[in-house]
Amino acid sequence: MVIVLGFGAGSIRGKAGISIGDGGIPALHVAMRRHGNFIEWIPMILITLALLEMHGVGATAMHSLGADLVVARVFHAVGLKADTIQSIPRLIGAAGTVIIMAVTAVWAIVIFL
Repeated sequence: MVIVLGFGAGSIRGKAGISIGDGGIPALHVAMRRHGNFIEWIPMILITLALLEMHGVGATAMHSLGADLVVARVFHAVGLKADTIQSIPRLIGAAGTVIIMAVTAVWAIVIFL
């Protein structure tokens, strides 16, 4: 997904001839934020998922959390728009991401204790 989101920003950037920044192009700014938001949230969730797996959390739970994360991030990317914050897909994606982050973090803490 990070490759697809990065390609989206890179493609617009290449067509517009913009090396750095968004050049005032709303579509490029949105593409950059879709990619940036993914990069900001996913690493920590992947780390907590890896910790859970290393401590024996079952495959069904791992696959469910991973699949839910992919769905949430697709919703978020589709729903992220320049003209409004009121987007149901964005809300679903953001809420789903935060819920998965909270579940994995609490689960890892419980295992540790």
